[in-house]
Amino acid sequence: MSTGRIWVDADACPKVIKEILFRAANRVGVTIILVANQPLQVPRSPYISAVQVPAGFDVADNHIVREASAGDLIITADIPLAAEVIENGCLALNPRGELYTRETIRQRLNMRDFMDTMRSSGINTGGPPSFDLTDRQAFANQLDRFLARHSPN
Repeated sequence: MSTGRIWVDADACPKVIKEILFRAANRVGVTIILVANQPLQVPRSPYISAVQVPAGFDVADNHIVREASAGDLIITADIPLAAEVIENGCLALNPRGELYTRETIRQRLNMRDFMDTMRSSGINTGGPPSFDLTDRQAFANQLDRFLARHSPN
């Protein structure tokens, strides 16, 4: 199978997830591109790069959609971005280790829209649970599965 690149919606990506990705890039030689609307510090590596896009609503997301190719992996917690890249033949993985698929993304979009409606009507829905070791391990496991199928080595 072709070598897929990994695109990171980096503005909201936890630091520990970026570190896992950096180690993986150097270990297996996969290309990782972080996209954010602020400057990013990335290690010196032929496999890791950062793209700073202008500030603005969905500018980073639009860059990823425009530049990613079928077979690439997109790391994002942004459900609409995940839905769009899946439609384009990419894979989408959130930082908590959930792999979005064509089958699950519609349900996620519906739940997101429902929660938005509840919040706009004044109901406090709380936030996501804090990021923990279980999330980190789930992410690392899914990343390893992707790399096993798409690694250049």
